[in-house]
Amino acid sequence: MSKTLQAIRGMNDILPGEAELWEEFEDSVRDWLRGYGYRPIRMPLVEPTPLFARAIGEVTDIVEKEMYSFTDSLNGEQLTLRPEGTASCVRAVLQHNLLYDGPKRLWYQGPMFRHERPQKGRYRQFHQIGVEALGFAGPDIDAEQILMCQRLWDDLGVDDIRLEINSLGQIEERQQHRSALIAHFEKHAAQLDGDAQRRLHTNPLRILDSKNPAMQEIIESAPKLIDYLGAESLAHFEGVQTLLKDAAISYRINPRLVRGLDYYNLTVFEWITDSLGAQGTVCAGGRYDGLVEQLGGKPQPACGFAMGIERLLALWLAQGGKAADHAPDVYVVHQGEAAGRFAFRVAEGLRDNGYDAQLHCGGSSFKSQMKRADASGAALAAIIGDDEAAAREITLKTLRAETEQRRVPFDQLAEEIGKLLFEWEDENGGI
Repeated sequence: MSKTLQAIRGMNDILPGEAELWEEFEDSVRDWLRGYGYRPIRMPLVEPTPLFARAIGEVTDIVEKEMYSFTDSLNGEQLTLRPEGTASCVRAVLQHNLLYDGPKRLWYQGPMFRHERPQKGRYRQFHQIGVEALGFAGPDIDAEQILMCQRLWDDLGVDDIRLEINSLGQIEERQQHRSALIAHFEKHAAQLDGDAQRRLHTNPLRILDSKNPAMQEIIESAPKLIDYLGAESLAHFEGVQTLLKDAAISYRINPRLVRGLDYYNLTVFEWITDSLGAQGTVCAGGRYDGLVEQLGGKPQPACGFAMGIERLLALWLAQGGKAADHAPDVYVVHQGEAAGRFAFRVAEGLRDNGYDAQLHCGGSSFKSQMKRADASGAALAAIIGDDEAAAREITLKTLRAETEQRRVPFDQLAEEIGKLLFEWEDENGGI
């Protein structure tokens, strides 16, 4: 017997009950983003490997350790399953010249891929909602995107979540800070782990991301980037904070917040929860004004964020969230050859009238079918035997209330079902 194949570790099936929850969440997201003027864009799962090396930074965990990269055996191209969406989105904007007529607000969703250790809310194939605003220079778009997130948390009823912000300044300011960081960490070189020592002279900012307990005291005492910011960078950061305060958004300035991608500048932010263990960041982003030029376009300001769907749904469920009931209105039960043929017409007629109708398929006894009808969650069973079929009638039976079953003509079925559903909803306080 051949071995049963299973999904790749860290790449999970999303089964019907959970998938319905995802769909409900995605519907909410579409409405939420439409309310802020964002339009959808869809990019390929596979991109040229140099795109991410250039955008994210070669000396990052993602590029060095986590990307699924391979050589296309047909033409020798170096390809990568996308580990994040911003680089792909900017590539698409440049390739199709989307900024020719002014700034754009764009969003996307879909799977991303990173070869990480699978853990709660963090998988090798994970899903993100990405939001990008290109062509907007002021602190207002930074603040608006943060406010957008707060609105979504409110809509979902999620409250165990906090905001941390920081400013990374501009390149020249980061260079000064970089020199100070190198000097600081060189004094403590013997206490640095292998990753930190390797990055000391290539990307010392990444050392601040380290979770190594033995290095935390050294990291805490490291020079703070905010002390190296010039007047314009500080004014931008103050502008963001002023708008957040005006909107009564609570936040904490975290000077160690640098994000794991090299393209960020000025504002960066994270929304964090303590309910998901070590992987507490559910949404993160910031400004990346240099990325458009870095990928070959004319300089353009840009700001965006991404949220992990798995993490956010886990948080939502932990706080009592659940999918709405998607049970059919009617389950069509039938017994006999003539009844089976008539049942097809009945089910399609109900759908024509806007009802969700599930037709029993595969045969089985009347008793078994009624069990299936009850298990489906349907409010009504439409019962058809050969005698009903001959008379072009249907027996209606309520499944969630104690009422007399009734037999109705085919041409009155939709109207009668409407009455029964209205009565049931009225008795149970509406839908």
